[in-house]
Amino acid sequence: MTQHFLIVQLADIGDLILTTPALSALRERYPDAHITLLASAHAAPALRHTTLVDEIITFDKGQMDGSRALLRPANLRRILALRRGRYEAVVFLHHFTLKLGTFKFALIAFASGARRRIGLDNGSGWFLTERVPDKGFGAVHQALYWLQVVGLLGAPTQPRPAHIGISDAERAWAQQTLVESPESVRIALHAGSGGYSPARRWDAHKFAALADTLQARFDAQVLLVGGVGDDIPAVKAAMQTRARDFSGQTTLGQLAALIEGCDLFIGADSGVLHIAAATGTPVVALFGPSNHQAWGPWTPGSASALVRSAPSCSPCSYVAHTVGQRQGCAARTCMRMIEAGEVLHAAQRLLQGDPTVGSRPAVFRPQPQFERRVRILGLPVDALTYAQWLDLIAGWVQDSAPRPPRHVCTINPEFIMIAQNDVNFYNILSRADLNVPDGVGLLWAAKRLRQPLPERVTGSDGLPLIAARAAQIGWRLFLLGAAPGVAEKAAAALQKQYSGLQIAGTFGGSPAPEEEDSIVERVNASGAHILLVAYGAPEQDKWIARNLPRLQVKMAMGVGGALDFVAGIVPRAPLWMRKLGLEWLYRLYLQPRRIGRMMRLPRFVGAVLWRGARGPAAMEGNYG
Repeated sequence: MTQHFLIVQLADIGDLILTTPALSALRERYPDAHITLLASAHAAPALRHTTLVDEIITFDKGQMDGSRALLRPANLRRILALRRGRYEAVVFLHHFTLKLGTFKFALIAFASGARRRIGLDNGSGWFLTERVPDKGFGAVHQALYWLQVVGLLGAPTQPRPAHIGISDAERAWAQQTLVESPESVRIALHAGSGGYSPARRWDAHKFAALADTLQARFDAQVLLVGGVGDDIPAVKAAMQTRARDFSGQTTLGQLAALIEGCDLFIGADSGVLHIAAATGTPVVALFGPSNHQAWGPWTPGSASALVRSAPSCSPCSYVAHTVGQRQGCAARTCMRMIEAGEVLHAAQRLLQGDPTVGSRPAVFRPQPQFERRVRILGLPVDALTYAQWLDLIAGWVQDSAPRPPRHVCTINPEFIMIAQNDVNFYNILSRADLNVPDGVGLLWAAKRLRQPLPERVTGSDGLPLIAARAAQIGWRLFLLGAAPGVAEKAAAALQKQYSGLQIAGTFGGSPAPEEEDSIVERVNASGAHILLVAYGAPEQDKWIARNLPRLQVKMAMGVGGALDFVAGIVPRAPLWMRKLGLEWLYRLYLQPRRIGRMMRLPRFVGAVLWRGARGPAAMEGNYG
C-alpha cells in the first residue's frame, strides 16, 4: 500500500530550496511513497522539475499571511480539503515563531487527518505527535533542522546538496544564451534581497565597482540577475563597463540554468543566493542583519565563501526564537562595512580553486573575560571588583593581537528591563565582552539567586578610576557624546585631577547613522586606547556594537551620564546615599522627569521574583 506524506513549507523560494535535502532524504527512504508538498505559489516552481515530490498544492502567500487569513472562506475550504489526501504523516518544515502562524499550522495539521504530526518544537508545537527540539534560529543550519525532522520518519540525516528544478528546455535556452558570451569566465551578480527585507542588500555603487574590477582583472563577462524590484538599474548606472542584464527577464528555472552556467555567483542573503548554491556554482555570500548560521549558503561538496563585517549586534533578525529586527536598523552599518575589496578577495580565491575559502565562521558565543558570570533574567553579569576590572583593562591595552575592541557594558536593572522587549539590545548585552554590575538591584538579585556579586561596579565611579590608572600607565582616552561642550569640560576636569592624563580627543556628535563614518575616523585618528561613549542607554551600546569591527581602540564602553557628573553639570548624590544604593532616588529628586524610567525598578523586582535567572522564552535560544 502506497504511503502518503504531506510536507508543509509555505515560506519563500530560499526557504523551500533549503528543504530539498530533507525531501531528497525522504524520497531515498520511501522511493514509492506519494509525497505532496504544500507550498507558496511563488516558491513552488523551484521544485516543479524535480522528482522530490509527486504533487504540489499551492497557496498564495499574500492571502495566507495576516491576522484575517484564516477567516477567508476560500482559505478554509482549501485547508479542509487536505483531508482527502489520506496522509499517514504531515511534516512541518517551519519554526513556530508567531502565534497566529502556529494556529494556522495547527489547523492544517488537524485538517490533514494525519495520524502522525511531525515538526520542530520550540514550546509551541502542542499539536505535534513527534518533535525535534527547536534550539533557536542558527543553533544549526536550516537544512540540518529539516533533515533532523524527516529523520523521525526514518530518513537518513546526513548532509546532502540542495536541489533546484531546471527543465531540459530551460537548460538548453541558457546554454544558447551563454554562447553569446565567449569570455572564459562568467560571473553572476545579484544586487537584491527580495522584497521581504531590503536591509540585507549591499550598496549598488560597491556592486558596480566590484563588477568593473572583475571584468578588468579576469576578462570576465558579468551577468546581472534577479527580479524587477532589485537594485540592478542602480548598479548598471554606476558601472564603467558593460554587463548583460537578465533581471526580470527569466523564469525561475531559466535563472537557475543561467547561474548553473557561470563560474561564480556573488550576492547577498536572498532566494537567488540559495538557487545559486543549489546549482553547485561557487558562491560568495554577503551577510549583515540576517542570521548566517541559519541561512548561509548550503554547499556540501562545493565551494562557498561567506563575507560579513561581523559587528556584535549582527545578526539581529531571526535570532533565538524571535523574528527580531527583520528590517535591520536605520544605520545598516553591518552591510556598509563590507568593502568591495573583501568581496573581490573571496571571489578571486574561489575562481582560483582555493580549497580553504569555504570555511565558515563558528557559531557566535560570548567569550567571558572574567571567570564568574551570574545570569539575571537571561543576561550575564560579571562578578568582579573595580581592581579586577582595571587589571583586565591593562591586559587588553597591552594585547597586540589584531582583534576588535572589547565592549564593556555597565549593566543595571534598567538595562535589563529595556532588553526584555528589545531583542537587539538583549543580543548586544549577551554578546558583550564584559557586563559590570552597575546597580544595587543587581546585587539584590544575585544574592537572591544565591550567586552574590562581590561589589557594585558603576560606570560613574569607574570612569575616575580608569582615568587615574590611565594617568599612571599612559592610556589615552577619547570622550564621545553628551551635550555640546560637556565632553570638553569633563576632559579638563579629569586632566586637572589626574596629572599626566592623556585625552586623545573629545567630540559631542550623535548616534545618528549619517555621523557614524566621520566619528569613527575621528576616534581612530586620535590614537586612543579607550573610548568612552555618553549617548545614553541603549543607544550608546548599540552604536558601539555596530561600529566595533572598525574601531581601533582597545576598549569601548558606554558611560551614560558619567561625563555630566565629571564636568559638574549634574551633581552626584552624597556619598552616604551612594553607599546605601539610593543614588537613583537623588537623581529622581534632581530630575523628576525620570519617574517613567524609575518605574522599571519595581518591574525588575517582580520579574526576578517570577523568573530569576531565566530570560524571555523567545530570546533564550542559540545566543542567549
